Amino acid sequence: QYREPGRDGGRCERGPAAAGHGGSSGRCGLKGRVRSSPQSRQNRPDRRRSVGAMEDKRNIQIIEWEHLDKKKFYVFGVAMTMMIRVSVYPFTLIRTRLQVQKGKSLYHGTFDAFVKILRADGVTGLYRGFLVNTFTLISGQCYVTTYELTRKFVADYSQSNTVKSLVAGGSASLVAQSITVPIDVVSQHLMMQRKGEGMGRFQVRASPEGRGVVAFGQTKDIIRQILRADGLRGFYRGYVASLLTYIPNSAVWWPFYHFYAEQLSYLCPKECPHIVFQAVSGPLAAATASILTNPMDVIRTRVQVEGKSSIVLTFRQLMAEEGPWGLMKGLSARIISATPSTIVIVVGYESLKKLSLRPELVDSRHW
Repeated sequence: QYREPGRDGGRCERGPAAAGHGGSSGRCGLKGRVRSSPQSRQNRPDRRRSVGAMEDKRNIQIIEWEHLDKKKFYVFGVAMTMMIRVSVYPFTLIRTRLQVQKGKSLYHGTFDAFVKILRADGVTGLYRGFLVNTFTLISGQCYVTTYELTRKFVADYSQSNTVKSLVAGGSASLVAQSITVPIDVVSQHLMMQRKGEGMGRFQVRASPEGRGVVAFGQTKDIIRQILRADGLRGFYRGYVASLLTYIPNSAVWWPFYHFYAEQLSYLCPKECPHIVFQAVSGPLAAATASILTNPMDVIRTRVQVEGKSSIVLTFRQLMAEEGPWGLMKGLSARIISATPSTIVIVVGYESLKKLSLRPELVDSRHW
């Protein structure tokens, strides 16, 4: 153990060697360093611990699957996901309608669509298809389970957080979309129903009294029409387009989320809670992923709602009708819906994992 000359009670012998270093004319073994005194060696562990504590507070500690109490994780997770769905569903509906309409035939943008739907159908108009959409809670739990288990599996082959996040995000999306697509197809057709008319392929029948049927009746009616027109394959219309949209989206979001969080942790004061820059990192990652994957999202929506069978033909038709800007339709609505939802998701998910920690690990994680 060595110390620089004159520090921590270290001793320095006088001699010509030290003079060349601009210090006192003493020789301080091994290029001006000396052995530290016993007292200084006793003080070193405390200094190391304090430096380590500062570094731990700055570094974001990722809570992995093996650290969680699974019962708490699933119970809290379902409740959190339901609250998020309620808050962002209206913007999901608006995005779907904007992407399907031809040009600006009905709505001129996100705010215009919001106002017109509210005036025409009331608040319930913003939640068309919501009950069906809640079944995606199942796919949501499958998503987080697959994500966490895949991270654990990949950790045996690579310690790179970027690699783990990318592979786990893509795998989780593959599993989730296999469950979600049939629900999405029905939900999107319900979203396209306006008072007195439908914007998609199928229109909900009216009752003899001239009033629309109740929510579950609408769902049943749409399911029958899909089966009659396309058979069981109709429920997986746009499945490939969904995979091409959401696998890249998920695979991109997680690495960017951890990247932005890491960069912000260096810029923010050490005293800043981790949850603050994690909450900022989520929307930044969502905006990045939305911009990169929106073109495929537009095509996916049109394939599912308009009943088209070819991704390539849908792309060509969109380009012919609306040009390159058609690929960015609904982007603002997507980012607007993603920003608050991602903040809630990130804060909720990180809080969920913190609350679900095994009791013996609670004090070992900084917040």
